[in-house]
Amino acid sequence: MTTIISCTNREGSNTLKLANYYQKELAAKGYESDLFSLQDLPENFIVSDLYGKRSEAFQSIQDKISATSKFIFLIPEYNGSFPGILKLFIDACTFPESFYGKKAALVGLSTGKYGNVRGIEHFTGICHYVNLHVLPLRIHIPAVGKEFDEKGDLFKEDTVKFVSQQIEQFIAF
Repeated sequence: MTTIISCTNREGSNTLKLANYYQKELAAKGYESDLFSLQDLPENFIVSDLYGKRSEAFQSIQDKISATSKFIFLIPEYNGSFPGILKLFIDACTFPESFYGKKAALVGLSTGKYGNVRGIEHFTGICHYVNLHVLPLRIHIPAVGKEFDEKGDLFKEDTVKFVSQQIEQFIAF
């Protein structure tokens, strides 16, 4: 199973738009995936699901993560890195079996001009620590708000080309 993770809990985010685009493009290539947004985390999971605790609400999320063999993380830039909610999510998942030996593609995005290069580097270190194998082609999308057309699709030629290339490599990964 493949799970696409929209790595912010911000409502109406470009990250979720991009996650939907990835899911649609994978489906167009005959590749099934689930989408999980960190918006869907239990409201109190910081109290109910860290340090060995497990709530019923998070258990269904944990089951999805446990069943996943490949991930696509779409990671927006927050203060020069990745969102804290993403780190909390990784910390709440069962260690090491949630990610150990599995595969991931990383996509950085930002409203600024660097596409979360630093945040993707930071998150890559965490992936290595939990033994999550990272696809070498990591995508960075700057000024992400200007990348979508009115239907929510990417339309800029270079971005479409690199995302398509990453999706092809991810499927073969």
